[in-house]
Amino acid sequence: MNFDTLRAQFPPLASGRAYLDNAAGGLLPLRSIAAVTEHLTRLGATNAMPGHAPGREVLALKKRAREGTALFLKADAEDVALGPSTTALTFRLAAAFARLWGPGDEVILSGLEHEANASPWRELERVGVTVRVWHARQPEMHLHPDDLAALLSPQTRLVAVTASSNALGVKVDIPAVTAQVRAAGAWTVVDAVHAAPHAFPDVQAWGADFVAFSPYKVWGPHLGALWVAPHHRAHLPWPKLSFVPPGDITGIEYGTPQFELLAGWLGTLDYLRELGGHAVLTRAALEAASARIAELERPITENLLSGLLNAPGVTVYGPHSTQGRVGTVAFRVEGEAPELTAARLSAEGVDVAAGHFYAVQPLKDLGLYPQGVVRASIAHYTSLEDVERLLEGLMRD
Repeated sequence: MNFDTLRAQFPPLASGRAYLDNAAGGLLPLRSIAAVTEHLTRLGATNAMPGHAPGREVLALKKRAREGTALFLKADAEDVALGPSTTALTFRLAAAFARLWGPGDEVILSGLEHEANASPWRELERVGVTVRVWHARQPEMHLHPDDLAALLSPQTRLVAVTASSNALGVKVDIPAVTAQVRAAGAWTVVDAVHAAPHAFPDVQAWGADFVAFSPYKVWGPHLGALWVAPHHRAHLPWPKLSFVPPGDITGIEYGTPQFELLAGWLGTLDYLRELGGHAVLTRAALEAASARIAELERPITENLLSGLLNAPGVTVYGPHSTQGRVGTVAFRVEGEAPELTAARLSAEGVDVAAGHFYAVQPLKDLGLYPQGVVRASIAHYTSLEDVERLLEGLMRD
Protein backbone atom coordinates (compact mmCIF):
# COMPACT_ATOMS: atom_id res chain seq x y z
CA MET A 1 0.00 0.00 0.00
CA ASN A 2 1.62 3.25 -1.12
CA PHE A 3 1.33 6.43 0.94
CA ASP A 4 -1.35 8.09 -1.20
CA THR A 5 -3.49 4.94 -1.06
CA LEU A 6 -2.92 4.76 2.69
CA ARG A 7 -4.06 8.35 3.26
CA ALA A 8 -7.12 7.74 1.11
CA GLN A 9 -8.27 5.16 3.68
CA PHE A 10 -8.94 8.01 6.16
CA PRO A 11 -11.80 10.25 4.93
CA PRO A 12 -11.13 13.28 7.21
CA LEU A 13 -7.76 13.76 5.51
CA ALA A 14 -9.60 14.74 2.32
CA SER A 15 -10.78 17.92 4.02
CA GLY A 16 -7.45 19.59 3.39
CA ARG A 17 -6.77 20.17 7.08
CA ALA A 18 -3.54 19.07 8.74
CA TYR A 19 -4.65 16.81 11.59
CA LEU A 20 -1.96 16.81 14.29
CA ASP A 21 -3.96 15.76 17.35
CA ASN A 22 -3.57 12.00 16.97
CA ALA A 23 -2.59 11.66 20.63
CA ALA A 24 -6.18 12.54 21.54
CA GLY A 25 -7.74 10.11 19.07
CA GLY A 26 -6.88 8.62 15.71
CA LEU A 27 -8.85 8.75 12.49
CA LEU A 28 -10.73 5.64 11.36
CA PRO A 29 -10.01 3.80 8.10
CA LEU A 30 -12.86 3.21 5.66
CA ARG A 31 -13.31 -0.45 6.53
CA SER A 32 -13.74 0.36 10.22
CA ILE A 33 -16.43 2.91 9.40
CA ALA A 34 -18.08 0.44 7.04
CA ALA A 35 -18.01 -2.31 9.67
CA VAL A 36 -19.80 -0.12 12.23
CA THR A 37 -22.43 0.89 9.67
CA GLU A 38 -22.93 -2.66 8.42
CA HIS A 39 -23.35 -4.02 11.94
CA LEU A 40 -25.96 -1.43 12.90
CA THR A 41 -27.76 -1.82 9.58
CA ARG A 42 -28.09 -5.58 9.82
CA LEU A 43 -28.26 -6.18 13.56
CA GLY A 44 -29.17 -2.89 15.21
CA ALA A 45 -28.88 -3.26 19.00
CA THR A 46 -29.32 -7.05 18.98
CA ASN A 47 -27.69 -8.53 22.05
CA ALA A 48 -25.42 -11.56 22.32
CA MET A 49 -27.87 -14.44 22.81
CA PRO A 50 -27.27 -18.13 22.08
CA GLY A 51 -30.97 -18.83 21.45
CA HIS A 52 -31.32 -17.24 18.01
CA ALA A 53 -29.20 -16.77 14.89
CA PRO A 54 -28.62 -12.99 15.14
CA GLY A 55 -27.67 -13.34 18.80
CA ARG A 56 -25.19 -16.10 17.98
CA GLU A 57 -23.64 -13.87 15.34
CA VAL A 58 -23.15 -11.15 17.93
CA LEU A 59 -21.64 -13.66 20.34
CA ALA A 60 -19.18 -14.71 17.65
CA LEU A 61 -18.34 -11.06 16.98
CA LYS A 62 -17.43 -10.53 20.62
CA LYS A 63 -15.21 -13.61 20.55
CA ARG A 64 -13.43 -12.42 17.39
CA ALA A 65 -12.89 -8.95 18.85
CA ARG A 66 -11.29 -10.44 21.95
CA GLU A 67 -9.10 -12.71 19.84
CA GLY A 68 -8.07 -9.82 17.58
CA THR A 69 -7.19 -7.67 20.57
CA ALA A 70 -5.14 -10.53 21.98
CA LEU A 71 -3.18 -10.72 18.72
CA PHE A 72 -2.55 -6.99 18.95
CA LEU A 73 -1.09 -7.45 22.44
CA LYS A 74 0.61 -10.81 21.74
CA ALA A 75 -1.53 -12.34 24.45
CA ASP A 76 -4.11 -15.07 24.99
CA ALA A 77 -7.74 -14.11 24.45
CA GLU A 78 -8.89 -15.28 27.89
CA ASP A 79 -6.62 -12.65 29.49
CA VAL A 80 -8.03 -9.66 27.57
CA ALA A 81 -10.94 -7.49 28.71
CA LEU A 82 -12.73 -4.95 26.51
CA GLY A 83 -14.62 -1.98 27.91
CA PRO A 84 -15.81 1.55 27.22
CA SER A 85 -12.42 3.12 28.02
CA THR A 86 -9.04 2.44 29.57
CA THR A 87 -9.98 4.72 32.45
CA ALA A 88 -13.09 2.68 33.22
CA LEU A 89 -11.12 -0.57 33.18
CA THR A 90 -8.34 0.72 35.43
CA PHE A 91 -10.84 1.98 37.99
CA ARG A 92 -12.40 -1.50 37.98
CA LEU A 93 -8.97 -3.00 38.58
CA ALA A 94 -8.43 -0.54 41.44
CA ALA A 95 -11.62 -1.84 43.06
CA ALA A 96 -9.96 -5.28 43.18
CA PHE A 97 -6.74 -3.88 44.64
CA ALA A 98 -8.73 -2.05 47.32
CA ARG A 99 -9.90 -5.47 48.56
CA LEU A 100 -6.33 -6.77 48.71
CA TRP A 101 -4.34 -3.90 50.21
CA GLY A 102 -4.58 -1.41 53.05
CA PRO A 103 -2.46 0.35 55.69
CA GLY A 104 1.22 -0.54 55.36
CA ASP A 105 0.99 -1.19 51.61
CA GLU A 106 2.52 1.20 49.08
CA VAL A 107 1.97 2.12 45.43
CA ILE A 108 4.40 4.05 43.22
CA LEU A 109 3.23 6.23 40.32
CA SER A 110 5.63 7.38 37.65
CA GLY A 111 5.88 11.11 37.14
CA LEU A 112 4.87 10.81 33.49
CA GLU A 113 1.39 9.39 33.97
CA HIS A 114 -1.90 10.27 32.36
CA GLU A 115 -4.45 10.31 35.16
CA ALA A 116 -6.01 7.08 33.85
CA ASN A 117 -2.93 5.37 35.30
CA ALA A 118 -2.71 7.54 38.40
CA SER A 119 -6.11 8.55 39.79
CA PRO A 120 -7.38 4.93 40.12
CA TRP A 121 -4.37 4.04 42.26
CA ARG A 122 -4.63 7.25 44.30
CA GLU A 123 -8.12 6.06 45.22
CA LEU A 124 -6.36 3.34 47.23
CA GLU A 125 -5.39 6.01 49.75
CA ARG A 126 -9.00 5.75 50.95
CA VAL A 127 -8.20 2.26 52.31
CA GLY A 128 -4.89 3.34 53.84
CA VAL A 129 -2.45 2.61 50.99
CA THR A 130 0.49 5.03 50.75
CA VAL A 131 1.07 6.52 47.28
CA ARG A 132 4.53 7.72 46.24
CA VAL A 133 5.68 9.45 43.04
CA TRP A 134 8.69 8.43 40.93
CA HIS A 135 9.46 11.84 39.43
CA ALA A 136 11.02 12.22 36.00
CA ARG A 137 14.36 14.00 35.78
CA GLN A 138 14.26 17.41 34.18
CA PRO A 139 14.74 18.89 31.66
CA GLU A 140 14.19 15.93 29.32
CA MET A 141 11.78 14.19 31.71
CA HIS A 142 13.32 10.74 31.63
CA LEU A 143 12.58 8.22 34.40
CA HIS A 144 15.76 7.04 36.12
CA PRO A 145 16.08 3.55 37.66
CA ASP A 146 18.05 4.88 40.65
CA ASP A 147 15.12 7.11 41.57
CA LEU A 148 12.77 4.14 41.44
CA ALA A 149 15.17 2.04 43.52
CA ALA A 150 15.06 4.69 46.23
CA LEU A 151 11.26 4.32 46.43
CA LEU A 152 10.88 0.55 46.20
CA SER A 153 10.49 -1.24 49.52
CA PRO A 154 9.14 -4.53 50.91
CA GLN A 155 5.81 -2.69 51.27
CA THR A 156 5.59 -1.81 47.54
CA ARG A 157 2.69 -3.62 45.92
CA LEU A 158 2.35 -1.87 42.56
CA VAL A 159 4.26 0.45 40.22
CA ALA A 160 2.23 2.33 37.61
CA VAL A 161 4.19 3.44 34.56
CA THR A 162 3.41 4.63 31.06
CA ALA A 163 5.13 3.20 28.01
CA SER A 164 5.14 6.70 26.51
CA SER A 165 4.02 10.07 27.87
CA ASN A 166 0.84 11.28 26.21
CA ALA A 167 1.84 14.91 26.79
CA LEU A 168 5.59 14.90 26.19
CA GLY A 169 6.19 11.90 23.93
CA VAL A 170 8.87 10.46 26.25
CA LYS A 171 9.40 6.72 25.79
CA VAL A 172 10.05 4.40 28.74
CA ASP A 173 12.08 1.16 28.71
CA ILE A 174 9.25 -1.03 29.98
CA PRO A 175 11.13 -4.38 30.15
CA ALA A 176 13.81 -2.73 32.29
CA VAL A 177 11.24 -1.18 34.63
CA THR A 178 9.23 -4.37 35.04
CA ALA A 179 12.39 -6.40 35.76
CA GLN A 180 13.38 -3.93 38.47
CA VAL A 181 9.91 -3.98 40.00
CA ARG A 182 9.58 -7.75 39.80
CA ALA A 183 12.93 -8.15 41.58
CA ALA A 184 11.46 -6.07 44.41
CA GLY A 185 8.45 -8.39 44.64
CA ALA A 186 5.87 -5.93 43.27
CA TRP A 187 3.50 -5.76 40.30
CA THR A 188 3.58 -3.40 37.33
CA VAL A 189 0.62 -1.84 35.54
CA VAL A 190 1.57 -0.31 32.19
CA ASP A 191 -0.37 2.38 30.36
CA ALA A 192 0.25 1.61 26.68
CA VAL A 193 -2.37 4.03 25.37
CA HIS A 194 0.03 6.54 23.86
CA ALA A 195 2.74 4.07 22.89
CA ALA A 196 0.50 1.56 21.12
CA PRO A 197 -0.07 3.49 17.86
CA HIS A 198 3.68 3.89 17.34
CA ALA A 199 4.87 0.38 18.27
CA PHE A 200 2.33 -2.34 19.00
CA PRO A 201 2.62 -3.77 22.53
CA ASP A 202 4.14 -7.16 23.27
CA VAL A 203 3.03 -8.19 26.75
CA GLN A 204 5.27 -11.25 26.64
CA ALA A 205 8.41 -9.18 26.08
CA TRP A 206 7.33 -6.38 28.43
CA GLY A 207 7.03 -8.60 31.49
CA ALA A 208 4.27 -6.50 33.07
CA ASP A 209 1.41 -7.78 35.20
CA PHE A 210 -1.27 -5.53 33.69
CA VAL A 211 -1.30 -3.60 30.39
CA ALA A 212 -4.00 -1.23 29.16
CA PHE A 213 -4.50 0.54 25.85
CA SER A 214 -7.26 2.31 23.91
CA PRO A 215 -8.22 1.04 20.43
CA TYR A 216 -9.46 4.52 19.55
CA LYS A 217 -5.88 5.77 19.70
CA VAL A 218 -5.01 3.00 17.21
CA TRP A 219 -7.51 4.09 14.54
CA GLY A 220 -10.43 2.16 15.98
CA PRO A 221 -13.69 3.24 17.66
CA HIS A 222 -13.93 4.49 21.25
CA LEU A 223 -13.02 1.41 23.31
CA GLY A 224 -10.60 0.44 26.06
CA ALA A 225 -8.69 -2.82 26.57
CA LEU A 226 -6.94 -4.39 29.54
CA TRP A 227 -4.63 -7.39 29.69
CA VAL A 228 -4.26 -9.24 32.98
CA ALA A 229 -1.42 -11.72 33.40
CA PRO A 230 -3.01 -15.19 33.65
CA HIS A 231 -1.51 -16.01 37.03
CA HIS A 232 -3.33 -13.00 38.52
CA ARG A 233 -6.82 -13.51 37.09
CA ALA A 234 -8.09 -16.13 39.54
CA HIS A 235 -6.95 -14.12 42.55
CA LEU A 236 -8.21 -10.62 41.76
CA PRO A 237 -11.43 -9.90 43.68
CA TRP A 238 -12.94 -7.31 41.35
CA PRO A 239 -16.66 -6.65 41.92
CA LYS A 240 -18.60 -8.82 39.47
CA LEU A 241 -21.98 -10.30 38.67
CA SER A 242 -22.72 -13.27 40.90
CA PHE A 243 -22.82 -15.91 38.16
CA VAL A 244 -19.41 -15.06 36.65
CA PRO A 245 -16.80 -17.62 37.78
CA PRO A 246 -13.74 -16.34 39.67
CA GLY A 247 -10.92 -15.57 37.28
CA ASP A 248 -13.18 -15.17 34.24
CA ILE A 249 -12.04 -11.99 32.46
CA THR A 250 -15.65 -11.17 31.56
CA GLY A 251 -16.19 -10.42 35.25
CA ILE A 252 -14.52 -7.03 34.74
CA GLU A 253 -16.53 -6.26 31.58
CA TYR A 254 -19.61 -4.73 33.16
CA GLY A 255 -22.81 -4.37 31.17
CA THR A 256 -23.58 -4.92 27.51
CA PRO A 257 -20.64 -4.32 25.16
CA GLN A 258 -20.79 -1.76 22.36
CA PHE A 259 -21.01 -4.48 19.69
CA GLU A 260 -20.96 -2.06 16.76
CA LEU A 261 -17.68 -0.64 18.07
CA LEU A 262 -16.22 -4.12 18.39
CA ALA A 263 -17.12 -4.61 14.72
CA GLY A 264 -15.36 -1.37 13.87
CA TRP A 265 -12.24 -2.42 15.80
CA LEU A 266 -12.14 -5.63 13.78
CA GLY A 267 -12.33 -3.48 10.65
CA THR A 268 -9.32 -1.51 11.88
CA LEU A 269 -7.39 -4.70 12.58
CA ASP A 270 -8.18 -5.84 9.04
CA TYR A 271 -6.77 -2.56 7.72
CA LEU A 272 -3.60 -3.15 9.77
CA ARG A 273 -3.42 -6.68 8.39
CA GLU A 274 -3.36 -5.26 4.86
CA LEU A 275 -0.87 -2.56 5.86
CA GLY A 276 1.42 -5.36 7.02
CA GLY A 277 1.11 -7.04 3.62
CA HIS A 278 -0.51 -10.25 4.89
CA ALA A 279 -3.57 -12.14 3.68
CA VAL A 280 -4.64 -13.32 7.14
CA LEU A 281 -4.79 -11.48 10.47
CA THR A 282 -2.00 -12.93 12.60
CA ARG A 283 0.48 -11.54 15.10
CA ALA A 284 3.08 -11.62 12.31
CA ALA A 285 0.80 -9.45 10.16
CA LEU A 286 0.46 -6.93 12.97
CA GLU A 287 4.19 -6.90 13.64
CA ALA A 288 4.75 -6.16 9.96
CA ALA A 289 2.22 -3.33 10.18
CA SER A 290 3.94 -1.94 13.26
CA ALA A 291 7.29 -1.98 11.47
CA ARG A 292 5.74 -0.18 8.47
CA ILE A 293 4.26 2.44 10.80
CA ALA A 294 7.66 3.04 12.41
CA GLU A 295 9.21 3.45 8.96
CA LEU A 296 6.56 5.99 7.93
CA GLU A 297 6.73 7.96 11.16
CA ARG A 298 10.52 8.25 11.44
CA PRO A 299 11.11 11.11 8.94
CA ILE A 300 7.93 12.91 10.03
CA THR A 301 9.02 12.85 13.69
CA GLU A 302 12.49 14.08 12.77
CA ASN A 303 11.10 17.00 10.77
CA LEU A 304 8.53 17.90 13.41
CA LEU A 305 11.03 17.92 16.27
CA SER A 306 13.86 19.67 14.42
CA GLY A 307 11.47 22.25 13.02
CA LEU A 308 10.05 23.12 16.42
CA LEU A 309 13.47 23.19 18.06
CA ASN A 310 14.65 25.69 15.44
CA ALA A 311 11.50 27.82 15.37
CA PRO A 312 12.08 31.31 16.87
CA GLY A 313 10.33 31.87 20.19
CA VAL A 314 9.31 28.22 20.59
CA THR A 315 10.23 26.17 23.67
CA VAL A 316 10.10 22.38 23.32
CA TYR A 317 9.56 20.20 26.40
CA GLY A 318 10.88 16.67 26.77
CA PRO A 319 13.76 15.06 24.85
CA HIS A 320 15.44 17.22 22.21
CA SER A 321 16.33 14.22 20.07
CA THR A 322 14.18 11.56 18.44
CA GLN A 323 15.90 8.89 20.53
CA GLY A 324 13.71 8.17 23.51
CA ARG A 325 10.56 9.78 22.15
CA VAL A 326 7.60 9.10 19.84
CA GLY A 327 6.10 11.56 17.35
CA THR A 328 4.45 13.76 19.96
CA VAL A 329 5.99 17.12 20.80
CA ALA A 330 4.89 19.54 23.52
CA PHE A 331 5.83 23.20 23.15
CA ARG A 332 4.92 26.78 23.93
CA VAL A 333 5.23 29.94 21.90
CA GLU A 334 6.78 32.86 23.77
CA GLY A 335 4.21 35.42 24.85
CA GLU A 336 1.21 33.37 23.70
CA ALA A 337 -1.06 31.15 25.81
CA PRO A 338 -1.24 27.55 24.51
CA GLU A 339 -4.97 27.73 23.75
CA LEU A 340 -4.42 30.89 21.68
CA THR A 341 -1.63 29.23 19.70
CA ALA A 342 -3.86 26.23 18.98
CA ALA A 343 -6.82 28.42 18.02
CA ARG A 344 -4.65 30.51 15.68
CA LEU A 345 -3.28 27.41 13.96
CA SER A 346 -6.71 25.80 13.68
CA ALA A 347 -8.03 28.90 11.93
CA GLU A 348 -5.34 28.23 9.32
CA GLY A 349 -6.34 24.59 8.92
CA VAL A 350 -3.72 23.06 11.23
CA ASP A 351 -5.24 21.18 14.15
CA VAL A 352 -3.07 20.79 17.24
CA ALA A 353 -4.16 20.49 20.87
CA ALA A 354 -3.68 22.72 23.91
CA GLY A 355 -4.03 22.00 27.61
CA HIS A 356 -2.77 19.47 30.13
CA PHE A 357 -4.25 16.34 28.50
CA TYR A 358 -4.83 14.74 31.93
CA ALA A 359 -1.03 14.56 32.33
CA VAL A 360 -1.20 16.36 35.66
CA GLN A 361 2.01 15.17 37.35
CA PRO A 362 4.55 15.83 34.56
CA LEU A 363 3.13 19.25 33.78
CA LYS A 364 3.05 20.17 37.47
CA ASP A 365 6.69 19.14 37.76
CA LEU A 366 7.53 21.37 34.79
CA GLY A 367 5.54 24.27 36.23
CA LEU A 368 3.14 24.19 33.28
CA TYR A 369 -0.06 23.10 34.99
CA PRO A 370 -2.95 23.83 34.58
CA GLN A 371 -2.49 25.96 31.44
CA GLY A 372 -0.45 23.21 29.85
CA VAL A 373 1.25 23.18 26.48
CA VAL A 374 0.59 23.01 22.77
CA ARG A 375 0.86 19.43 21.57
CA ALA A 376 1.50 18.30 18.00
CA SER A 377 1.13 14.54 17.53
CA ILE A 378 1.52 12.51 14.36
CA ALA A 379 0.29 9.17 13.05
CA HIS A 380 1.50 7.00 10.20
CA TYR A 381 -0.74 8.91 7.77
CA THR A 382 0.77 12.30 8.69
CA SER A 383 2.60 13.90 5.77
CA LEU A 384 5.65 16.14 5.62
CA GLU A 385 3.33 18.83 4.22
CA ASP A 386 1.24 18.62 7.41
CA VAL A 387 4.35 19.36 9.47
CA GLU A 388 5.47 22.15 7.12
CA ARG A 389 2.07 23.82 7.47
CA LEU A 390 2.40 23.72 11.25
CA LEU A 391 5.86 25.26 11.17
CA GLU A 392 4.78 27.92 8.69
CA GLY A 393 1.77 28.75 10.84
CA LEU A 394 3.98 29.28 13.86
CA MET A 395 6.02 31.83 11.94
CA ARG A 396 2.94 33.96 11.32
CA ASP A 397 1.24 36.00 14.03
